[in-house]
Parts: sequence; C-alpha cells; structure tokens
Amino acid sequence: MTSPRNNAQRLAFWSIPLALGVMGLKLVAWWVTGSVALLSDGLESTVNVVAAVIAFVVIGYAAKPADDSHPFGHHKAEYLSAVVEGVLIVVAALLIIMEAAPAILNPVLPEAPVLGIAINFGAGVINAVWAFVLIRAGKRYRSPALTADGQHIWSDVVTSVGVLVGLILALWTGYAVLDPLLAVIVAVNILYQGWKVISHSVSGLMDGAITPEEDAEIRQAIATNATGSLNVHDLKTRQGGSVIFVDFHLVVPHAMPVGDAHAICDRLEDAIKAVHPGAQVAIHVEPETEKAHGIRVAFEDNTP
Repeated sequence: MTSPRNNAQRLAFWSIPLALGVMGLKLVAWWVTGSVALLSDGLESTVNVVAAVIAFVVIGYAAKPADDSHPFGHHKAEYLSAVVEGVLIVVAALLIIMEAAPAILNPVLPEAPVLGIAINFGAGVINAVWAFVLIRAGKRYRSPALTADGQHIWSDVVTSVGVLVGLILALWTGYAVLDPLLAVIVAVNILYQGWKVISHSVSGLMDGAITPEEDAEIRQAIATNATGSLNVHDLKTRQGGSVIFVDFHLVVPHAMPVGDAHAICDRLEDAIKAVHPGAQVAIHVEPETEKAHGIRVAFEDNTP
C-alpha cells in the first residue's frame, strides 16, 4: 500500500508532462492566430512547467525522514515551494501585462480564430480537470505544494476563460482592442491569486495554528480518552507542511504511578493520531495541584 507522500509525489510528477503538453497546445493556438491574448496564456503555461518541476522536487525532499539536522522532519519545505509558486504566478501576470500593453496601442484581429479557440479550449479543459485533482489531493494529503500547484493551474484556467471571452468579443464586435484589454484584466486577477498563495504559505512558515474544525476534533479526542487524568491545559497546535504538531499539559493525581500516567499519554496520542494520522504529539505530565484537585477532565482557558 502506497503512502500519502508517495501518492502526492506521483501526482506532482505527472504534472510535469501534462504542463508541457498544455503549454505546447497554447503556443500552437497563438502561432495559428497571432493573438496577443493567446500568447499571454501560453506564457503563463511556461511558468506552470517550472512550478510543476519545483513541486515534484520539493515534495520528495519534504518526505525525507527526520535527521540530526532536522529532528522535526523536512515538512516545511513544501511551504517554500508554495511561496515560489505564488511568486511565479505573479511573474506570469506581469509577463501578460508586458505583452498586452503594446497591443492595446496597436490592436490587430487574430487570424484563423476558430482553430485557435478550439485548441485553447481543449487545453483549458485539461487544465481544469487536473487543477481539481491536485487541489483535492493536496487537501487530502495535507500537501501545501500540491495545493499551490493546483491553485496555480486553476489561475491558468481562469486566464484561458478570460482570453477566450476576449477573443470572441473582439471577433464579434470587430474591436480588436478587446483582445489585449481583457488579457490585462485577467492578469490583475492572476496577481490576486498569486498573493493568496503566497500569504497562505507564509502563514505556514510562521507556524500558523490548525483550523478551528481540526482543533475541535483534537479537543474532543482528548476529552474522550483522558480517563484517569484530572485536567488538560495549554493546548497548542501548529501546521508544519503535511504534519500537525500538538502540545499540551496533562494533570494527573499526585500519587499516580509513572506507568499509569504513561498509559494515559499513549491512549491520548493514539486517539489524536486516529483523528489526524501522522500527527506528532508532545504531552507534559504534571502532578495535581490545589487548583486542579477534584476537577474533571476539561480544558482550561489560559489566554491572558
């Protein structure tokens, strides 16, 4: 049975030939039409190829086991890939603007538009399906790099839709300026998508907490399986790439044997990993104090 990390890396690998194929289709569409909007779409796809290679390499690196230099693993490497992907999205948007701006001043209606539209539409459908696959897999395998790659490809789909609409409007109305003008509008949207990818990745690099839903699941798992202890407090969580890190203090009766306290910790760790496989759990055991005496298992709010 293959591991989630192997599945994520396999998907990242197949993104490379697919990105090359889509890029080829879009450049052919530009070659037969001369449309600046189709050229801008093709330029973004060249960035997709680079992003796919980066994602494949980084996902493989992030899957490496912990070592002396990285005792908590290499999971955060995926966030670096996601940041690079976000930057590449922004670069693609700027390339589109650079190509479209001169064409606004000297607009020209494209040649062989039907063939170009058909080729570009086919490339867009391929991208849409693959973006859906990657984003869904990225969430399932907790892979920031895979999710960012899917979002990057989805931004390419948005570009393709905008380019095709602009091309059709230009042909329908005879206003050639609509072709490059809509390319610029699409580029602005791509800039926004790139910013979202970068901000999410930076949050991960800054040890952002897990989602409220995931936090509630962990709290429920602890409350259900902490029988024998008195109190739980100072629960902290963070997301590190594909791994969730959980840390909390467990209060036990003062006279409880170490072996019994350890058994409770094992039970809690198993319960948390049943909810979030692969989670890394650190539990600090404390003897009861006057404050904790007689309190049933509950979470203390220690927020200042």
